[in-house]
Amino acid sequence: MELSDIRREYTQGGLRRDDLPDAPMDLFGQWLQQAIDTQVPDPTAMTVATVDEDGQPFQRIVLLKDFNQEGFVFYTNLGSRKALHLKKNSKISLHFPWHFIERQVHIMGEAEPLSKKEVFKYFTSRPKESQIAAWASKQSERLSARSALEGKFLELKKQFEKGEVPVPTFWGGYRIKPKSIEFWQGGEHRLHDRFLYQRQEDDNWAIERLAP
Repeated sequence: MELSDIRREYTQGGLRRDDLPDAPMDLFGQWLQQAIDTQVPDPTAMTVATVDEDGQPFQRIVLLKDFNQEGFVFYTNLGSRKALHLKKNSKISLHFPWHFIERQVHIMGEAEPLSKKEVFKYFTSRPKESQIAAWASKQSERLSARSALEGKFLELKKQFEKGEVPVPTFWGGYRIKPKSIEFWQGGEHRLHDRFLYQRQEDDNWAIERLAP
């Protein structure tokens, strides 16, 4: 089969202007819960796109760990490539690909570092093995072999066996303050429904329908 022949119809539902709340985070919360309830694989997985100093975009998958009216939260090694990008250019894009329910959400905004209190609260809630892994991995740096990473993990696991794992100074998180949020609902005959929320100067949201 040719790749150009692969296609399917989107028939699970539509999205109308009357269905939309005034605040996009309310709709996002509804869609996320529906993705969880319908057992979409990894419903909190999102593509995170940043740009380096040469204008080269990079994408990776990161897990959403919290959201509210203020924005979307994720955590990472502060020496990682994405963190180094954000230090020089705080603009960022997020994408939730909920293909199983024929929906997508695309967010554009700016990343703000989380407070030490927020980072501590989340880090101490993680399983101990995950805490140790944060110490073991110098994210995005080159590795000679997987055995080097596993050896470091086992060394640290023994070191912290009887005590608490402190929060690494090189580990933290970001809150993405959204400037725009687009909701995409698949439609028959490629007549998809797309609505774009854009934040206004008074912090209210303007809503526009986009052509598919």
